Amino acid sequence: MDGPTFAWALARVCGLAAFTALSISLLTGLGLRTGVLDWLGSNRELRALHEYATVLWAPLGGLHVLALLLDTTARVGLTDLLVPFRMPYGTLAIGLGTLSLQTYLLVGVTGWLRRRMGARAWRWAHRLSYPAFGLLFGHGLLAGTDWGDPVISTLAWATAGLLLLLTVARMVWGRLP
Repeated sequence: MDGPTFAWALARVCGLAAFTALSISLLTGLGLRTGVLDWLGSNRELRALHEYATVLWAPLGGLHVLALLLDTTARVGLTDLLVPFRMPYGTLAIGLGTLSLQTYLLVGVTGWLRRRMGARAWRWAHRLSYPAFGLLFGHGLLAGTDWGDPVISTLAWATAGLLLLLTVARMVWGRLP
């Protein structure tokens, strides 16, 4: 396997793995707030899974980006990570990925600063995870070469649907009994 092929494969695998870790993080986070996943384990176990998945996405997302930077066929540059919608091809798809990455980084940093922030400010910053997931989903749908695979597509859409359902349940009913 040559360098560009390896970089492309690494980008695909790490992108899917980062998406999975973020999906688990969001689902368990909503589960903690709604109580619908209490049957999976104690609050402490669910929180540990939430925090582990949250920490896991960063190196996976970092490897995804690094592999794209090294992939000579992708032609992604450092500026493209800072300025969204700049790429001459796949402008929307890659721009959504850039915005998603930046938003998740903001959420991650505020997670580390939680004790120094007010509870209300932290909650609002943390809620940026929802639109960031929408950006990430759009990025995967438009740029992800594996999203044409029925298994991956089904899992991605099921995750998005479950997140939407849990979000609506949280907004309507609060924490379930």
